[in-house]
Amino acid sequence: MTATDRSIELINAAAQAAADLLAHDITAYDVSDVLSITDAFLLASAPNDRQVKSIVDEIEERLSKELGVKPVRREGDRDARWILLDYVDIVIHVQHSEERVYYALERLWKDCPELPLPEDAVKTRGKAKEHADLNGGEAPGSGLDMDGELS
Repeated sequence: MTATDRSIELINAAAQAAADLLAHDITAYDVSDVLSITDAFLLASAPNDRQVKSIVDEIEERLSKELGVKPVRREGDRDARWILLDYVDIVIHVQHSEERVYYALERLWKDCPELPLPEDAVKTRGKAKEHADLNGGEAPGSGLDMDGELS
């Protein structure tokens, strides 16, 4: 089983919205073969809590306006360190850079196929590493290096 066309449409729209608000390390996984509750995950990061919230708000607004869908659940607003949007067909995780490094969700889903994303979203994929290289190995806004070690 693979992610449905509708799920891929939602993932692409959400990835583009995240990229438009400067999210970094945007990645999507087709988890339909290993999970029965959803087709795909979208992961994105931001260097601060305010930007995490802004990215999530933009994703939610764009999916509502352009595709007529609203999340069935939104969690994590209070601290805005890791906000989850559940659209049933897809689940979106927008994390503060520190949480992204610490929880490393990519390791959990590394055996699942990555979904292709819009070109603008793909361009954000090495931004955290580039930032770390320019800042002596520190992940953006974190105090952690790219291996998750305290710097």
